[in-house]
Amino acid sequence: MRKIQLSIAALATNESQSNNFVVILKEEEGHRRLPVVIGGFEAQAIAIAIEKIKPNRPLTHDLFKNVLIELKVELKEVIISDLKNGVFYAKLVCAKEDGTQLEIDSRTSDAIALAVRFSSPIFAYDFILQDAGISLEEEEGESTEKQLANKWETYPTGKLMEALDEALENEDYEKAAQIRDELNKRK
Repeated sequence: MRKIQLSIAALATNESQSNNFVVILKEEEGHRRLPVVIGGFEAQAIAIAIEKIKPNRPLTHDLFKNVLIELKVELKEVIISDLKNGVFYAKLVCAKEDGTQLEIDSRTSDAIALAVRFSSPIFAYDFILQDAGISLEEEEGESTEKQLANKWETYPTGKLMEALDEALENEDYEKAAQIRDELNKRK
């Protein structure tokens, strides 16, 4: 399976689900985005690492990093390895001092929090981006916003509902109408 390298493009609140956030991962060499819904604690852990904030005492992800370092285990990469029933699965790919490679099952949000702390690359298999990714490909003469309006059919229904809530909250009635039309096509 082909791995696609990703980076964190944004971390935002999830308007449709209180106490949840969305981390948007973007293709390093492409135009697709992968939205991953995460919990508030995980979002905070990612944000603290991105902003390089040093808490007085180690948080859970910092503790895990410290343990790996003490055991001389390096986090080589994170792979978002599967998507089942709308849930992403991830692996921590680690290397021991003797060269032995380990793959450790992880929640995607925790894997991202650790990747940020270790400055490790994040990957997803291509089929995941094909199934759950959103394409923001720039076409000649067409803005990204206009492309999004034309690409609503690529959104899963749950993400469309979230986008509709956000469009209405921002009083972007043109976008809301486009989303509504796409939702009506699916009925």
